[in-house]
Amino acid sequence: METYHNKIKTLEAARDECDRIKRSGKRVVFTNGCFDILHPGHTRYLSSARGLGDFLVVAVNSDHSVRIIKGSKRPILAEQARAELIAALECVDLVLIFDEDNPLRVIQNLLPDILVKGGDWSEDEIIGADVVKAAGGRVMRIPFVKGFSTTDIIRRVVDLST
Repeated sequence: METYHNKIKTLEAARDECDRIKRSGKRVVFTNGCFDILHPGHTRYLSSARGLGDFLVVAVNSDHSVRIIKGSKRPILAEQARAELIAALECVDLVLIFDEDNPLRVIQNLLPDILVKGGDWSEDEIIGADVVKAAGGRVMRIPFVKGFSTTDIIRRVVDLST
């Protein structure tokens, strides 16, 4: 029986797995994010993304990548811990960690059938949308879940400690 630790793969292994899934006629769904402190907004989003296809791949920003995007005090949880939490979700089929400040190289390698981002992104801002569409895939936006934000959670924790 496969454990969730086995869901965490290198880019090369992820590409091989996605190719196998696509050859079997199933649809690969891809999304990415920092997932610094896992909350219901994340889990609802990922569950919705999985519902769009047959196999959900989640690319998690590395610690270096999160620092570039979110600043020097982030991430709160290290990349391996964040990848493990995402891999433990039943709706997630494969997780990989990427070090760049955006997932373009990962998307170019995996060529998912469906690229998903949150509704807070406009389609012209979604990195890799052009690559996926050129390969015959689709880009989907999932409505943003209000009331859940990693930044807000961090602010509340800091506020409680003062």
